[in-house]
Amino acid sequence: MELRHLRYFVTVAELGSISRAAAKLFMAQPPLSAQIRQLEEEVGASLLVRLPRGVQLTPAGTSFLEDARAILARTEQATQRAREQQSGQRSTLRIGLMPSATQSLLPGLIRRFERSGLDLHIEAQERVPSSRQLQALRNAEIDLGFIRPAASSPQPEWAAQIDDPYCLAVAEQHALAQNRQAVPLPSLASEVFVAFSRYAESDYFDQTAALCEEAGFTADVRHTATQFMSVLAMVDCGLGVAIVPASCALMLPPRVRLRPLSGLQRNSRLVLIRSADRMQDPWGQGIVALAAQELKALGESVQKLMR
Repeated sequence: MELRHLRYFVTVAELGSISRAAAKLFMAQPPLSAQIRQLEEEVGASLLVRLPRGVQLTPAGTSFLEDARAILARTEQATQRAREQQSGQRSTLRIGLMPSATQSLLPGLIRRFERSGLDLHIEAQERVPSSRQLQALRNAEIDLGFIRPAASSPQPEWAAQIDDPYCLAVAEQHALAQNRQAVPLPSLASEVFVAFSRYAESDYFDQTAALCEEAGFTADVRHTATQFMSVLAMVDCGLGVAIVPASCALMLPPRVRLRPLSGLQRNSRLVLIRSADRMQDPWGQGIVALAAQELKALGESVQKLMR
């Protein structure tokens, strides 16, 4: 089995089409189909189901895709590390981000790295849900990341965390914006909600839906968006209210207010995760320490804004 076979398979699986994959790989479709069949013969399992239009992964194909991505990531990392060792320094840092962290945390994190004097080549990428980012960390596709876990107990990859409480975003003309008192979540049963698309931010969609269910109602979600800024923009237009993390206070439109929520049965956290085996040398430990400092600074800024 050659690495190119894995790259071919991953491309086909991600695009869901042999013809589109062939175009992306700059090769003809028949040779690519032949390579995929050879790979299946070598693996000893059917990896793809050929459909009239496109292909679909089999259960074996889904499992193989995860491992193939990990192998390719490890190969890329091995090449990168060898080059860095030859040059005498490590410089590439791959960061995984939740959409909110991209806007609230990443700018300060990069400035902190710059002030430290580190000459870093940063590769940042949004990865959702949190489970996908954790898997990317374990597959050596990223070195550290920031997630919003549903689990309450710390995991081995957790390096630091802050509370980022659930809050209610409302337009300034809304009745709930007229005072700064905490809003009981059950009192929102009759409100229209703006929410994150389940397909783009399934973690936060599922967590906030569970909050409402625990408060005794199903949220009347009529508007959805894929980014925090888009959710806040819809709230600004008066389309509805939204449950957002307190760190959104750093990016509120001028006419949107944030109010604390009461009556919740779970907490929201932003967690720094790091590779337990690849970030243990002095360089890695220094990077993790700087990231933890920036996460703590974000938490302190949020607390001040919410007072």
